[in-house]
Amino acid sequence: MLNLRFIGPTGCLLASSLLLGGCFDPAEPKASAGEERRIRLAMLQPPRSGLTPLSDDAFKLSRWSNTETLVLLNANGDAEPALATEWQQIDQHRWRFVLRPGVSFHDGSVMTAQSVVRSLSAAINAAPKPRILDGIELSVSTEGDRAVIISTVVPDPLLPQRLSSPQLAILAERAYGANGVVNPLLAGTGAFVLTEINGTSSARLKRFEGYWGQKAAAPGIDVSFVPDGSARAAALRTGSADLVEAVPVSQLPLIAAELIHEVPMPRTNTLYLNTRVGAFRDPQMRAAAAAAIERQPLVDNVYEGRADVASGLLGPALPWAAPLRQPHPLRPTTTVKGQVITLATFSDRAELPEVAVYLAQQLSAAGFVVKQEVREYAHIEADALAGKFDAFILSRATVLDSGDPLAYMFSDFACQGSFNIAQLCDPQVDAALTQAAAIAAGAQRRQAIMAAENRILATNAAIPLLHERVIQGEAAGMKNAERDPRERQLVTVRSMIASGQP
Repeated sequence: MLNLRFIGPTGCLLASSLLLGGCFDPAEPKASAGEERRIRLAMLQPPRSGLTPLSDDAFKLSRWSNTETLVLLNANGDAEPALATEWQQIDQHRWRFVLRPGVSFHDGSVMTAQSVVRSLSAAINAAPKPRILDGIELSVSTEGDRAVIISTVVPDPLLPQRLSSPQLAILAERAYGANGVVNPLLAGTGAFVLTEINGTSSARLKRFEGYWGQKAAAPGIDVSFVPDGSARAAALRTGSADLVEAVPVSQLPLIAAELIHEVPMPRTNTLYLNTRVGAFRDPQMRAAAAAAIERQPLVDNVYEGRADVASGLLGPALPWAAPLRQPHPLRPTTTVKGQVITLATFSDRAELPEVAVYLAQQLSAAGFVVKQEVREYAHIEADALAGKFDAFILSRATVLDSGDPLAYMFSDFACQGSFNIAQLCDPQVDAALTQAAAIAAGAQRRQAIMAAENRILATNAAIPLLHERVIQGEAAGMKNAERDPRERQLVTVRSMIASGQP
């Protein structure tokens, strides 16, 4: 059962401004000088699906070093051992993964080949599937207690990288309920045990003393979900948080420079246009919208120069993309005569509503009549995916899952993509994606990926605006927080609060 404790206003450690977005759970007494101290973490988005690893909530579990996968990705996107120590391709369709011995789940049970089959089968059979499995059909079986065989219907040269997705984490049997609900409490293998989930307010973890690898330096993590950007910045500024996700650019002048850390990341701020219904069903209207967009004012004024103007879907975090990019053919535009459109976005990322204001002005100047709609992400995602808006501004990670952008492209732009906000179904796009997916990792695959990007951009279903940078806040005592462009790691076994910090 989830521990759903009410956290009253007297329990809030943050300044009053934090009441806008959440508060920290003061369940632990304050540590004395020299004692180990728990890490207080302020995160951007609350759980969307009860922290089930079959949703995007999986990335929270991964960032807390709570759940683990068979393999990890290094900085170059190559697969490295994790819960699997080695693997080999048996033939075009089958791979053998040898499992790490001596791995225990947080409830004390031991990881076996059957544990891996159970977890991967749950993901394979989930509805909807984790996005890393979009367009992929696979099956998994045991080979004794210490190995599994994973088979794909069509050859998948990136299967090891695919298995690094946090949505394919391996959990204990207790996690899987008869009704299909997956509960991660006391069920992972990572360095920290998830012990409490307090709704969409907070979560708590403690160090796993039975961890197979290096023991965590910190005794635990106190997580608060604080959607309000000003509140997260206040937590960092006042010392109420040790580690803060996604500090808004607008708050940076109020924070000491040494507490701010910035890294270009594979995340693109994109305007998705609805190709199925409404004004943008017309390709010429999409072309007119694309021609109206001016990106530099967004970078200069909204992001205060802390972003990069987008020439395509893939940005400078993938340095191979720009040299391979080809200009996409321009569609002829038509005169816009007062077509009414609804432009929507979400408020969880503080910059996006302001981006919406700028885009509304630019589109209005081109002749569109623009209505705006802004909600929290949890309250707008379903409508966006259902195609209820003409245009939607999304901050989107492009290589979050496999280290390869094809998974994102399939998810967002293939006919059967599970995150197809643009409602795009273009045979040429699908063909380009399928062709790239069949090529082994390397230069030829990268060229095919850029050809697929070219086809997507030619539809004007997605208008890339800018590439974001990680802006992460770390208090003076915070040591060894991970600065991960892929947003998979944050608190690791090395993360700690320096001795003597208040």
